[in-house]
Amino acid sequence: MTASIEERSPLKPWAGVPGEVSELFRPHLDTLAEEMIEEILAGVPEYARPQDEEYARLVRLAVEGALNQFVDLIVDPECSWDPVAAVYREIGWAEAREGRSLDVLQTSLRLGARVAWRRLAAESENYNISRRTLASIAEAIFAFLDEIARAATEGYTKAREQEAGELEHRRRRLLDMMLAEPSAAPQAVADLARLAQWRVPRTVAAVVLYERGHEPFSHPVLPPDVLADVNRREPCLIVPDPDGPGRRRLLEGALRNWVAAMGPTVRTEDAAKSLRWAREALPLARRGILPSDTLIRCADHMPTLVVFKDEELVRAVADLRLAPLRAIRPRHRERLMRTLLACLQNGFNATEVAARLHVHPQTVRYRLHQLEELFGDRLYEPESRLEMEMVLTVWLSAPDAAAGGRPAEVIPLDGSRRGSPSND
Repeated sequence: MTASIEERSPLKPWAGVPGEVSELFRPHLDTLAEEMIEEILAGVPEYARPQDEEYARLVRLAVEGALNQFVDLIVDPECSWDPVAAVYREIGWAEAREGRSLDVLQTSLRLGARVAWRRLAAESENYNISRRTLASIAEAIFAFLDEIARAATEGYTKAREQEAGELEHRRRRLLDMMLAEPSAAPQAVADLARLAQWRVPRTVAAVVLYERGHEPFSHPVLPPDVLADVNRREPCLIVPDPDGPGRRRLLEGALRNWVAAMGPTVRTEDAAKSLRWAREALPLARRGILPSDTLIRCADHMPTLVVFKDEELVRAVADLRLAPLRAIRPRHRERLMRTLLACLQNGFNATEVAARLHVHPQTVRYRLHQLEELFGDRLYEPESRLEMEMVLTVWLSAPDAAAGGRPAEVIPLDGSRRGSPSND
């Protein structure tokens, strides 16, 4: 009744084991199961749980189920795997939920197989089992171990995916909680942070994102302590310790396919305040008023952000304070505006202004004389100086200011919203 090697199925080697072997094995299965369980509990301390009756039941079910399945396969290679596969998927699932690797389970399977083979070798002479049959049984045992290990891996993988999903969900909830207004109670944040496996930092910054669009969508690969949700209507992040070493470089690398604005660094309980400023900066970056080729830090653009909080007011101030420039040719107007801003920022020191603008100090003095003729005493009035500096900072930060024109939809000197005037 022994099948030849050629007749054996490469995927089902137990089909090559003579059927009568199952009748030799079956009376000894209970004793063999006890020996295997004893060996596994002694060799794998993680499984020795005398107080955990449910876990002991699962181990016994796995061992007994595997033995009966193996014997049934010898009789009928087509018999169903479902019952024993379900048990091993459950074991794999439990291993993952308890934070162990599959190495522990693999060790237990090898220990069990060793006991089975040792008993088989001892009884082979009593039952006159040939060497060829022993070889067939050994091959079947190894293939069988692979199958139940595969079932355990399926359960393990499913549990890990479920855990990852739960953790991601908790982190999204934590992000929402921290960005809510009014702010959540510190204890509520701490409790959810513990479940989300996130250490509450001393400081954070909020980041809002907009996908550039010219690259295929991809989730940014962020440091593991960054809370992120890029699938929400307003993609955003919470960055712990945003001023830490290397933080900016890491974020810029991860967000290269996104326009990203980061609010100022605040205490953790004030994350929503950081988000408000980031929300102010992102639209300005999309309009080209703030540079969008790298991570925008609101702290580096506060004058622009403050001015653009009310653009209508800025236009009114521009019409009033910069009105004398209306009659100047566009290219010369832009030079005078840059000179005026540099003078306001450097206390009208011609030498420092010249160094900043890369011109001769005498050129600065000439332009300043023109500005004095245009603006008169108002050029040096403290209140006027502050307003002009704010307006000019925004005006000259626009993308086409350097070309001698003016940005459409920003601050028209004539009070209109027409496009840039042509140069004369």
